[in-house]
Amino acid sequence: MSANRISAAAAGHADNAISPAGQAQLLEMSYSRILLSITVLPVITFCLAWFYAQKNDATGMALWFGFYVVFAVGIRLYHRVYLRDQATLSDTAMLAKWLPFTKMLALVHGLALSVPMILISHGKAPFDFVILFLLTLAAITAGNATHQTPVLGIFMRFFITGWNLTVLLVYWALPHHWQYVLPMTLMYSLLMYRHARIANRFFVKQIVLEERSIQLAEQYKNAKDQAEEALAAKNQFLATASHDLRQPVHAMGMLIEAIVHRNEQATLGPLLGDLKSSVHSVNLMFNSLLDLSKIESGMVTSQSSPVGLAAMLGDVETLFRAEAQRRGLQLRFRLCKPGAVVQTDPSLLRQALVNLVQNALRYTQTGGVLVGVRQRTGAWQIEVWDTGVGVSQQEREQIYTPFYRNENAWLIDSAGHGLGLAVVARCAKLMGATYGLTSRLGHGSRFWLQLPAATLADTPSLGLDTAARLPSAAMLRPLAGTCLVVEDDPQVTAAWTALFQAWQVEARFVTCASEAFAVLDAGFVPRAILCDQRLRSGESGFEILRALLVRCAAASGAMVSGEYNSPELVRAESDGYLVLRKPLEVSDLHDVLARWFNA
Repeated sequence: MSANRISAAAAGHADNAISPAGQAQLLEMSYSRILLSITVLPVITFCLAWFYAQKNDATGMALWFGFYVVFAVGIRLYHRVYLRDQATLSDTAMLAKWLPFTKMLALVHGLALSVPMILISHGKAPFDFVILFLLTLAAITAGNATHQTPVLGIFMRFFITGWNLTVLLVYWALPHHWQYVLPMTLMYSLLMYRHARIANRFFVKQIVLEERSIQLAEQYKNAKDQAEEALAAKNQFLATASHDLRQPVHAMGMLIEAIVHRNEQATLGPLLGDLKSSVHSVNLMFNSLLDLSKIESGMVTSQSSPVGLAAMLGDVETLFRAEAQRRGLQLRFRLCKPGAVVQTDPSLLRQALVNLVQNALRYTQTGGVLVGVRQRTGAWQIEVWDTGVGVSQQEREQIYTPFYRNENAWLIDSAGHGLGLAVVARCAKLMGATYGLTSRLGHGSRFWLQLPAATLADTPSLGLDTAARLPSAAMLRPLAGTCLVVEDDPQVTAAWTALFQAWQVEARFVTCASEAFAVLDAGFVPRAILCDQRLRSGESGFEILRALLVRCAAASGAMVSGEYNSPELVRAESDGYLVLRKPLEVSDLHDVLARWFNA
């Protein structure tokens, strides 16, 4: 029988296919049992020969004992070859070499065990010895039926030539009692055969389960590695793409500030204030997105702090007010009482609220959206009500899973990807918040988040007034100073120029180190130096900043970049340099430059 057919023949089922490694393991178990059985046989044969010699000529039995002594010693010596092959040969090669050998070994072992029955046939042995021999052989057969059956073909060779051949000789060995002994030995043969089949199936199933477990573990490891690689690639993409995405938002914020300084119409003030607030909210969303990416990659953990819900909801309202008005929907925000403060991660809470409100507006065609806050025992519950399509009872368990969208949602908006509520669920779990929904299909839904309450005593510096938290259209005072900016994006450079003109800052703009030093050589003396990190010239903005600060000892400098995973920026922060992240809050930049120019 070939090695490839061991498992199928052993178990009697073709679907129990076992790999060469598993077949080699089955062969090892059968071989080890035969080796043990042959090793202990000299002791057993000696005892039987001695007992037989008490009343009979024991020459044949002595030869039988001698054969097993030589047989056991020879097999033990040859076992070294098996161990060497096991360490050097492949599983397939081991099966090809040692499976036929083990089958032959079982055949010889069985024949050798039946020899005494041939010697004592025709009534030459006393009844008590024959019974003792049969009992001994039955015990040996039972032991081998339990442990030698991983490869059933090996055991069957031993079983047929050892026990069954002996059973055929019972008629001649016990001419006066065979009619009593033979039925019992035949019954024993059937029982041992059935036991061997059951034991074989057990061994085969164990190997199959073990191999499946290994395969599942390997599949899990591969899936885990792929997921980690995909997550790392996604985070790398976000970190890389965020620089390019932040550039226009960064420029937009500076241009809005420049427009505020040039605005002469009072009616544009509130609109510019809303525009600044929208840019401010986009900036916060960028930061929240990167924070989520970092949390998923294990780089940071959720950091809980007291958060004022009035200010948070005010930011969200500003972000979606224009969209609701454009679509003719009512967007209302209500607090049950002032001073609602929760203990949570502000970035994650903002991300969850933005997704909830965006989801409600997307699937509401008429009516509106109401965002309210209710007080619960030791907690605050934020609720988002809408008059949209609703969610059926059957779909409520799936609505928070990624990429799931119900049929009614597809009919209204086919552009979504079913990620909004999945992000809400992930944010809620990271914050340790409870969440849920109630809904009536075709009438609307209520989604809610419940967060532990914090007290005003925990937040002495926390402003709870929405107007105090949102950027306004008020002009920042002019500055007096000189600034050198290393920036190679023309759009951003134009925004820098407009902003510094509005602030009355004398500035020079360069794209690389050689241009920067050329400006210095021309006599320009900067009080502030701002450098982008990623430059098209391939130079490191941090290295340029260090070199410029060495040249201009009286100047102060900072890195201004949209990258979040740059080793140079990490090193800059660890070395004590100021790193400003794009999109830059214009008020923060104004404060920094004011301190530097007045130093």
